[in-house]
Amino acid sequence: MSIQVIRMALLCLLVTVPAHAQIVETVGSRALGMGGAFVAVASDSSATWWNPAGLAAGPFVDVAWGKGVIETTPGLPAVRYRPSWVALATPPLGMSVYRFRITDIQRFTPIDASSDGRQDSGAGVFGRSLSVTQVGATVLRTVAQGIHVGATLKYVRGTVRTRGLGRESDPGELLDSGEELEGGSAESRFDLDLGLLSVAGPFRIGALVRNVREPRFGSVALPGASSDQVRLPRQFRVGMAFSPDDSAVPTVALDADLRPYDTPAGERQVVAVGAEQWFGTRRFGVRAGGRLNTRGARERTATIGGTVALRGGLFIDGHAAGGGASSEEGWGVAARVSF
Repeated sequence: MSIQVIRMALLCLLVTVPAHAQIVETVGSRALGMGGAFVAVASDSSATWWNPAGLAAGPFVDVAWGKGVIETTPGLPAVRYRPSWVALATPPLGMSVYRFRITDIQRFTPIDASSDGRQDSGAGVFGRSLSVTQVGATVLRTVAQGIHVGATLKYVRGTVRTRGLGRESDPGELLDSGEELEGGSAESRFDLDLGLLSVAGPFRIGALVRNVREPRFGSVALPGASSDQVRLPRQFRVGMAFSPDDSAVPTVALDADLRPYDTPAGERQVVAVGAEQWFGTRRFGVRAGGRLNTRGARERTATIGGTVALRGGLFIDGHAAGGGASSEEGWGVAARVSF
């Protein structure tokens, strides 16, 4: 009982902690190998995430399975995104199931902190985890020659778990503990993503609006404490690409968020660039890219990726991300059947 009383008292010292957010750069090994510059490039089944309208320019059938992890852990706050997915695209329809475990670790912020912002070095840390399952149906329509619109209708089921995790220690170990949090009540929401793609020869322009309804999960835990309610904020992103049919010429792309949004690590507004080159009649592909968060911690992340084409239309994708002290690190793999 005494432990529960102490834990309740610690929670009452909290002030507002930033809401969770499904950052765009978590899904699609091909996309993330290009640094996340993919809104205008997406045409395979990952378009169900990156740009629903992109299915109009894709293969007849594309089925993909993938998983990955990305985290920011130089210090606190620390965040880890652990996605997995299955997606099917056969224009003009797509189906997808995305699963996420989004874990973040925050310092307690005592109400009586000094005016210069210094905190007690013995302050504890607070763990929060959001588990999300998203089931989506993607539809698209061609409104004029070379201009396509699409939408992904989403059923989203989420569970928020929170707990004090003791005193500050290694961020990676704290994230491991946060991923083990149990309990919480699952809640269901309906949401919508919208996409636009314009194609003129090798030039492509895309636009994406994610989380149109900004679904929320959780509730206020205690009077005087921060809310454990988390919100998936509305995100606006545009992209442009040069993607010729000639595989000897590389695809190059640029993406930009049109406005910032909150994440557990602070504000985020990304600019991303990337390139993709295929060899041997599309038997082997390589990618490279980078992205910069122009807000908050200003993370700078470099990425590389590749694809090997096997028999029967089977492709194996992989990517890795990293950088300096202020960066995001992660990896991902995917298997696709496309024809």
